[in-house]
Amino acid sequence: MATHQSSSPPTPPPPPLQPDSLGRRYSKFILPLLAVNISIGAYLYMKTNKEKTEEEGPAAAVTSTPTSTAITTAVTSTPPPAIQEPVKPIPIDQQRELFKWILEEKRKVKTKDPQEKKKIDEEKALLKQFIRAKSIPSL
Repeated sequence: MATHQSSSPPTPPPPPLQPDSLGRRYSKFILPLLAVNISIGAYLYMKTNKEKTEEEGPAAAVTSTPTSTAITTAVTSTPPPAIQEPVKPIPIDQQRELFKWILEEKRKVKTKDPQEKKKIDEEKALLKQFIRAKSIPSL
């Protein structure tokens, strides 16, 4: 028995699948990430901008906002003097304890340079004088 071949042309292969564009493929990941990054950046910008205007005071904040036609200049007025609280004197016992702590920290320092070692030795000698003194000079 002979096999009979059909005379019909062979079927063409199916068309290749077109790959998705990069934007469509990663849009579920990139767009939310981009939105979060922009919102965090805007938050940080507004926070630092707010801190700067609070430091400058209300007069500088009003004058530092730019207009659409010209750039305004900063106000050259001086801020009111700050009220300083009186400095409370530190008791002598606490001063001695502080000097002892500083001396211990100076002893822990490892120096590489002879000049630096000489400077630290001078500072340690001065601290020892303050610790041994009956009265400590006020600064």
